[in-house]
Amino acid sequence: MDAQKPRHYTLTVSCPDAVGLVAAVSNLIASWGGWLTEVANHADRVAGRFFMRNEVAADSLSFGIEEFKERFIPLARKHRMRFEIRDSAVPRRVMILVSRQEHCLADLLHRWRTGELPFDLRGVISNHDQLRSYVEWHDVPYHHVPVSPQSKAADFDTIGGLLEEESVDLVVLARFMQILPPELCARYEARIVNIHHSFLPSFAGGRPYEQAYARGVKLVGATSHFVTAELDQGPIIEQDVVRVSHADTASDMVRLGRDVEKTVLARAVRYVVEDRVIVYGNKTVVLA
Repeated sequence: MDAQKPRHYTLTVSCPDAVGLVAAVSNLIASWGGWLTEVANHADRVAGRFFMRNEVAADSLSFGIEEFKERFIPLARKHRMRFEIRDSAVPRRVMILVSRQEHCLADLLHRWRTGELPFDLRGVISNHDQLRSYVEWHDVPYHHVPVSPQSKAADFDTIGGLLEEESVDLVVLARFMQILPPELCARYEARIVNIHHSFLPSFAGGRPYEQAYARGVKLVGATSHFVTAELDQGPIIEQDVVRVSHADTASDMVRLGRDVEKTVLARAVRYVVEDRVIVYGNKTVVLA
């Protein structure tokens, strides 16, 4: 948890849009003596949905998070709200998956070590062994699980077992160059964050920089999204781009793109662990 930010409860809400929802929620929390320290909301007038994120100072309430949930249920039922309440003192348990390329992993580890990214890192899983010494230097457990065509189902069973053993809340694919099986995607729905080295939906799949170079694009980018069984089609969390020109080679685009990849992934992970992302359909609302 960020040492500069006092303990708080984060309430996120998704429901059919209606008049008075902001007042209903804020008045209820105020009636408990709750102090709202951050408020954000969005109404999707096309979909007729309302989204809200509130932070409530924990020490402003005379009761804990379980009673908070119980007291909030009647209002939630009245307005057909889907809601979650999380305690900032209990950070999400995260596992990072990576293959050979270390730039996104290195960036996440730095931000985690410095406290910039507030999560409980349970380990790193890789289908290669070459990043072991780097990860273990950070005092982080490293699990080498080779993923081969002959034993892919068993290998992903091993990975799934590690995630269950550590009671992982969030899986981060930091350039993990393997396609996850549908059952793992379903088990961790909206809890697997990927970085794709392309500005999706353009250039999905493999070798996107080479595809972009062949098309003569003037912008290359990166997309962080939740993983679904359909490759590179999950709800998008964050994107960014960098300008390129006709003088840049495909290798230049790879080099420029790496900086974008790591910052986009870090922002997406931050939004998720701070409960700023609400999924609906194949879209997200990011209340940043």
